[in-house]
Amino acid sequence: MNTLARWARAEWGLLYVTVRAALVARHWRAIPMTLGAVCLTAAFQFVQNQSWGFQFVQNIGSVRAEEPLWLALLRTPLSLFVPALDLPVWGALVQVLLVFGIAEVCLGWWRTLVLAYVATLAGTLYARVGIALGTGNLLGLPASDAQVVDTGPSAAVVGLAVFVAWRYRAYGTAGLVIAAMVIEVAVKENLAGKEHLAAIAAVLVVCALSALRHRRPGRERAGSGSGLPPIQS
Repeated sequence: MNTLARWARAEWGLLYVTVRAALVARHWRAIPMTLGAVCLTAAFQFVQNQSWGFQFVQNIGSVRAEEPLWLALLRTPLSLFVPALDLPVWGALVQVLLVFGIAEVCLGWWRTLVLAYVATLAGTLYARVGIALGTGNLLGLPASDAQVVDTGPSAAVVGLAVFVAWRYRAYGTAGLVIAAMVIEVAVKENLAGKEHLAAIAAVLVVCALSALRHRRPGRERAGSGSGLPPIQS
């Protein structure tokens, strides 16, 4: 038990202290963006389940690879908060509350939104590339996936989880998240699973760029890509 406790302290200690301090000091005021995202997700779920609201939500937040790219890019930001129709909404709400909340405390609200968008956009763009490659390629997708409705926060959640874990030296956790997504694709190869891997790939590029930027001579070391927590704005 002592070994397990030491591992947990080494893995999550810095992250726990950061999140706890913010919540104790500011309570729910520490995560206003996250609370807004939870409310927006719940609102979209309610509206899209009404006969009068389904098409409205589809028009502003539903993305399909068969649609023009410009339209997909316009809809992608809101698609983040439109729960997938085939999954329970409580799962999306819990994911947003926990992962977005931790990320908002650790990174700030605007960095969290930017990273969430980058991860989601990577998945959206990958779908088009994968369909173009076809099923004969390891990275390819069947043509039928072009008609799949692509919404929900899962790609953003996976991307944020990996980035925050890397920032706060929870490397084991980041590795487990990545391994889980690889296993997901191996067990059930589908559009969502491969989009999660695309989101992770995009976030790992961001991690690498952040590490390189903070290794330049003369830069302040606090919050560097070496794993120290970021400087709050």
